[in-house]
Amino acid sequence: MTIKDLKPTELWNYFYEITQIPRPSKKEEKILAYLLDFAKKHNLEAKQDKAGNILITKEATKGKENVPTIILQSHVDMVCEKNADVEHNFDTDPIETEIEGDWLKAKGTTLGADNGIGVAAQLAVLASNDIAHGKIEALFTIDEETGLTGAFALEQNFMTGKILLNLDTEEEGEIYIGCAGGRGTKAFFSYKTKEAPKKHFWFKVAVKGLKGGHSGSDIDHGLGNANKILTRFLYQFIDKKYKLVLAEIDGGNLHNAIAREAHAIAGVKSKHKETVRVELNHLIADLKDELKHTDPGVDITLESVEAPQEVMGKGATKRLIRALTACPHGVIEMSRDVPGVVETSTNLASVKMREHNVIEIGTSQRSLTESSKNNIVNTVTSVFKLAKAEVVSNPGYPGWKPNPESLVLKVAKDEYKSLYNTTPEVKVIHAGLECGLFLQKYPHLDMISIGPTIRNAHSPDEKTEIASVPKWWDFFVKLLENMPEEK
Repeated sequence: MTIKDLKPTELWNYFYEITQIPRPSKKEEKILAYLLDFAKKHNLEAKQDKAGNILITKEATKGKENVPTIILQSHVDMVCEKNADVEHNFDTDPIETEIEGDWLKAKGTTLGADNGIGVAAQLAVLASNDIAHGKIEALFTIDEETGLTGAFALEQNFMTGKILLNLDTEEEGEIYIGCAGGRGTKAFFSYKTKEAPKKHFWFKVAVKGLKGGHSGSDIDHGLGNANKILTRFLYQFIDKKYKLVLAEIDGGNLHNAIAREAHAIAGVKSKHKETVRVELNHLIADLKDELKHTDPGVDITLESVEAPQEVMGKGATKRLIRALTACPHGVIEMSRDVPGVVETSTNLASVKMREHNVIEIGTSQRSLTESSKNNIVNTVTSVFKLAKAEVVSNPGYPGWKPNPESLVLKVAKDEYKSLYNTTPEVKVIHAGLECGLFLQKYPHLDMISIGPTIRNAHSPDEKTEIASVPKWWDFFVKLLENMPEEK
């Protein structure tokens, strides 16, 4: 069985077509051209704003002219992550999908169901001849994953709809009515280099085998962070006894992904060679115990390497490793208003060596509360400034305040229960959605967010539960068909 054999046929066929189109964040030209061509083929009105967002309009079906205009919304870009042993160019290569049991996944890369499955659902509705609905405005936004660029740039009069269905959440049977706001904080360490010292044991230590995941929706799952684990190991050797020197360090990639892999090339005095291996074995045993329920695949490898020509200065090395050790990661506080929901979190996302002897540290902060979001930004900023790094924080994006009295929420709950004889869960998600930005420019919008079940988004383990897709699709269609007329 392949993706083309799955039901509903129209939705899965469109998702397959989307997987064949490279669409990294900030490089969405091919998918945008595909959407404009789709509109032309189906004789639908389409327009594009200066940022690149596309709005395709379909008139109401007969008898539904008095139903309020509904905006269907998804983002067209995808997170591009792959396993280290996989050769894949996200700028040119299609995603290769495979079915593994009850799940659809990709071969060693992100699948792009986040948010390609939402895009496919929009296209299936736009192309349909047998779904009753009011007037539809299908909004396709750009660059959600690396900065919400499309949502930020959306013009105030670009849409006319009063109801918005966001198709970017990842649990069938749940309806989301709010989300966290977020900010990004970067630290820059400048350092001087010196000649690598003699009589040292040089080694490469690499953290592997972690699941990774979304830095919002997965932050409370107890997953390991490769950057934190790497510096936890290195920290043991920065005192005078071992005189650790650092030649290279790298970990993580994206601000909204929990780091899966990290490595460093370092050296200690040759007489401490066996101590390094012993301490590594102790740490592996500790991590296997600590993460046995959440990230059991964790592993750390160590191999000897040739001496580098240059290393970082001793002072910069200590400041860097101490700051990374002190930098918080994970859940900071749980919500007091919404039980079981993360209120505030922070993610130590990436450590990258840049040109001109600069190391860039990427972090992201999220919170349901604006004041708490700013406070955790200040905490992270303080850690790095105390280590004499230059720190820059972006303005971020707003959260989406829940509206329990939402009309579309009431209709959605009723329709779901009539279909499946069970009440859907109403939730607030800790991840960032574009809805908060839409609400700033269109304060009249009545919004919910729904989606099929997706696991491990933003990692090569991303997968979609096949059985959840037709359930979500049937609910989505019934919601469109039974939206009440305006009073």
